[in-house]
Parts: sequence; C-alpha cells; structure tokens
Amino acid sequence: MINLLYCGNYGVFDGMLTGALSILKRSRLKEPLCFYVFTMDVSYLKETYTPVTPEQIRFFEDVIHSYSPEHRVVPVDVTELYKKHLSGCANEGAYCSPYTLIRLLADLVEGMPDKLLYLDCDLLFNRDIQELYSIDVSGVEYAAARDHYGKYLIYPNYINAGVLLFNMKKMKETGIFEKARGWLHKKKLTFADQSALIRSTTVRKMLPQKFNDQKFLHRHTVVRHFSKRLFWLPYPHTENIKQWKVSLVHKKFHYYVFDDILYEYLYLIEKFRRECRSGSETE
Repeated sequence: MINLLYCGNYGVFDGMLTGALSILKRSRLKEPLCFYVFTMDVSYLKETYTPVTPEQIRFFEDVIHSYSPEHRVVPVDVTELYKKHLSGCANEGAYCSPYTLIRLLADLVEGMPDKLLYLDCDLLFNRDIQELYSIDVSGVEYAAARDHYGKYLIYPNYINAGVLLFNMKKMKETGIFEKARGWLHKKKLTFADQSALIRSTTVRKMLPQKFNDQKFLHRHTVVRHFSKRLFWLPYPHTENIKQWKVSLVHKKFHYYVFDDILYEYLYLIEKFRRECRSGSETE
C-alpha cells in the first residue's frame, strides 16, 4: 500500500483531484493507493474554514476507484484534536490558514501507517510516484527537498515542506510532532508549521530537487510544485498560479505535458458540479 496524506478544507478539492490524477496517470502502480485526508471545521475562525465535504470525498473515491477498486480514501476529522492541541496557538493565523498546521497532528491519529507521504495540494507528479515513495527513510524522521528560494536566502539545506516522506515510527520515537506543536504555541514563526518542523528535527534525509521542483519543470522532474513563484518580466513580481488554472498554466508556464491530467480534471469537476446542482434541486 502506498500511503498518502492531504490536508485542508473544502477548497483543496481541485488540488486533491488533479494531484491524484497525476499519480494515477504517471505511475505504473504495483500496489494500491490509500489517500488519508485530514480536514476540520474551524468556521468559528473564518466562515470558509469548513471541512472537505462528504460529497467531495464520495466523488474523489469514485474517481480513484475508476482506476482500481483497491484504491482507498480515508477521511479524518481532526477538529477535536486541533482544538485540544493547536487552538489559540501563536501561529493560528498562519500565512496560509490553520489547515497548514494539521499535518503536525499525524502522531495523534490512530491507525496511521509507518510510512506516509505528505503532499501539498498544489502539485502534480510528472513521473512515477514509486521513484519517491520507494526511498528508504528507515534511519531518519523524514525526507524532503530543498526550498528553491530558501536555499539561497536562508541556508543551503533549508527544506520545503510541501513534499514530506514521513517515517512515522521514528517520528513518534523522537517526538518531533509534539516538539513542533510546542514551537507553534511558543512563538510566531515565519513559515508556521514548516519552521516548527525544521526546528524540531533530529535527523532527516535531503532529497534531490527533482522531488519538489518549485520553479522549473525538467524531463527528470518527479514532482512539480505550483507554489508562489517569482517572475522577472515585465517587472519583478510574484504570482501564485495553481495547476487547476489550466489557461494560466498554458499562458504563463507554457506547460502542455500535463494536458491529459488537466483535461480529465476539467471534465470531472464539471461533472461534480452538475451532480451537486442536481442533488440540490431534488432536495
């Protein structure tokens, strides 16, 4: 079983769907996938902070089952865990949202596997997931690639936490999650959970940039991460172009290699919206 973790509110559905399609279409899978989805309801903080919906989970499951009935989806409501361990912390108003923090609750969720690949929802696989998942992490807490900008601006081995291959057994032994949660309560950190995780690390494995390419797409790129990027022309500025914005992926990046993934996504997301409209009309 290849075990994957997504985290977020209902708004990450486009990313979950495109990301899963990229794995399914780019990999020669010899074993089934299991998608864990951590979500929560913290709408008392902001009205849009509501969970991934049962309808989204059901549709997502139907999509991955169309590739193999052995694939699984495991939704996990971490609302109560969040309230107990992270609510009111100094980083609750993180630069993205409180949902960026909830992967740090993974040690508290019963039944999580010993090896777990955490993925941000704004990335696509360009090559077989086995190239990443098969990496040996038995002697480390996790494996991660360098942050494209941080390795120049902060220090050479500064990591990007958008792709993390967890050794959950080791992480529980070292208490890295608990230490990271402590940092989140202790002080406001520049990159919230990412900073807390880095400060709490005992031992990690550095991965080549191809496992988390945040700026470029090469033939050898395994994961293209559509994080915020600096553009120099027509003047220096940043843009945050996500993979499900298909016309912008074409226009700004000139990427067409993902079209089989993105066009299937466009068909599926429209199908999902029609089903939701039909369901609301019959109620």
